Amino acid sequence: MIQRRQFLKFLARGRRRIRKIWLSNSGDWHWLASKPAPVASLNRLLWRESVPSLSFFIMLTLSGVISTLGLLAGSTATVIGAMIIAPLMGPIIGIAFAISVANRRLVKRAFLTVLFGTLATVLSATLISYLTGLRSLTEEIVLRTEPTLIDLVVAMAAGAAGAFSKSRKHIADAFPGVAISVALVPPLSAIGIGIALWNQTVWLGALLLFITNLGGIIFSGILIFIWQDYGSAKRAKGGLLISILFLATIGIPLAISLNNLLFQSNTRQQVRQIVIQELNLAQIGEIQAMSLEYQQQKIYVDVEILASTASIPEEDIRSLQKSLQRDLERPVELTVQIIPIKEFVFPASP
Repeated sequence: MIQRRQFLKFLARGRRRIRKIWLSNSGDWHWLASKPAPVASLNRLLWRESVPSLSFFIMLTLSGVISTLGLLAGSTATVIGAMIIAPLMGPIIGIAFAISVANRRLVKRAFLTVLFGTLATVLSATLISYLTGLRSLTEEIVLRTEPTLIDLVVAMAAGAAGAFSKSRKHIADAFPGVAISVALVPPLSAIGIGIALWNQTVWLGALLLFITNLGGIIFSGILIFIWQDYGSAKRAKGGLLISILFLATIGIPLAISLNNLLFQSNTRQQVRQIVIQELNLAQIGEIQAMSLEYQQQKIYVDVEILASTASIPEEDIRSLQKSLQRDLERPVELTVQIIPIKEFVFPASP
């Protein structure tokens, strides 16, 4: 009983202190309140950004050139720089705004701007890839060919942030960060690279990523503009229905891709632990590289191990394969490459 009274007194004192701090810092701050931009002002801004002007195509083409070279060179910093200067986010947000207010003229203008900009970027990326003669796929390119539901969620969040920042002048500086958070130009560059290499897997995967980002941005942008009373659900009914059907359609391959990604990640970690335990690598060597491939209910495991060839007999490799098949509950085709290590130690001369 005494402890309960002490606890209640402690809560009461804490409440009085919090109230005192709140009142001492309170005041009339209505002049700092954030309000949405007027409809006419936002409409003019998005019309201006949705016009396929010369400056738009120059900046987008340069962004595509930087992005393509960054992908071919495997430079993450270069690809990020291309995202910052790309003006493609503006007309996409314009499409979302136009759908929310049922402005068909702006929808057509912004859509054509996105379409022409997309084609220009893909063509420039194809030309650059062909002229450079580079034929290897860097990790930066591969990352743009395997979209999942995670990319869709990122696109929706970026679309919401982009639409909100366009309607608030005091946070307009956040718009370049939105362009960085969602990849628009890099997938287009990857499509061009895939076409130049005539690699169907690359350009189809990059195309899926681009339309995923496009659909996610437009859908969440429409919702944000309706939430801020720029339009209404009644006006945007048709656009919302098309967006939902579109996202539901592409959600199927994205969900499959995410499931495969999770399976590979979990399986890779499980295989790594089994290999280390079965071969006692903590004492005799280490894993240099490991790759997994899942085809027709069979798992192909390729492991490179840095160790002495005499330290791992063939019987241990066979035992490892049996352990993998038992724990993974699937047929496993195992390939182990043992790379000999030679160590030379020379003590310091006096």
